[in-house]
Amino acid sequence: MKFFTVKLKTLLSAGAILAAFIVALVAADLTGAVEVYSSTNRFLPIYCVGREDNRIAISFDCAWGVEHTDDILKNLEEGNVKATFFTVEFWAKEHPDYLKKVSDAGHEIGTHSATHSYMSRLSESEIKGELRSSADAITAVTGKTVELFRPPFGDYDDLLIDTANAMGLYPIQWDVDSLDWKDLTASDIAERVISRVKSGSIILCHNNGLHTAEALPIIIDTLKAKGFTFVPIGELIYRENYTIDATGKQIAQNET
Repeated sequence: MKFFTVKLKTLLSAGAILAAFIVALVAADLTGAVEVYSSTNRFLPIYCVGREDNRIAISFDCAWGVEHTDDILKNLEEGNVKATFFTVEFWAKEHPDYLKKVSDAGHEIGTHSATHSYMSRLSESEIKGELRSSADAITAVTGKTVELFRPPFGDYDDLLIDTANAMGLYPIQWDVDSLDWKDLTASDIAERVISRVKSGSIILCHNNGLHTAEALPIIIDTLKAKGFTFVPIGELIYRENYTIDATGKQIAQNET
């Protein structure tokens, strides 16, 4: 009887763990953000950077539409801010004029994949194809080498991060989400960003958010008044001698 009780408890415990795991997977899929960890190592993109100089970066994902992009570029120029734009290949091909306009304005361009798929579901060869073709499409228009990659939906696994790194691309996430894709008001977008930013933060926005452009002057002016300096992500991150901690913060090796 004792053996039966112990075994039953073990089975119940295993069942609870499995149920929790399934719930977590479903929740992750519903939110569009999935994080997968290996049993011995955790392969992470860069969510933010450990810095004490109040440098921060603002980024814009470009996948659909351009209706608000001119206003975004205008407000960035007026605020004297250089940003990072992550473009999907089909967006780059549909709007090469806008891609060139963004690049010519001095903003940094990274790839956001070729097809905006859940890349944790792809094989290594499919990942390489997505990254290579999307980077080539950007370079064909801008003449500039692509160095940064942001996974669509914030979805990644060990294979994706390892493959991107091996191809010389820095995988980039964010630690401040504007939620501008939810069509929040400009003041709500600004409040979310301003209240969450810290030195080394990476801000996520979208080029076609309904009120993103309207929120930018508030964000830029307020954060500059607080002593923050905006730089492209390529100037925010460390290129060598760094580690990434369990939260996704990139830390200079000499600081560990």
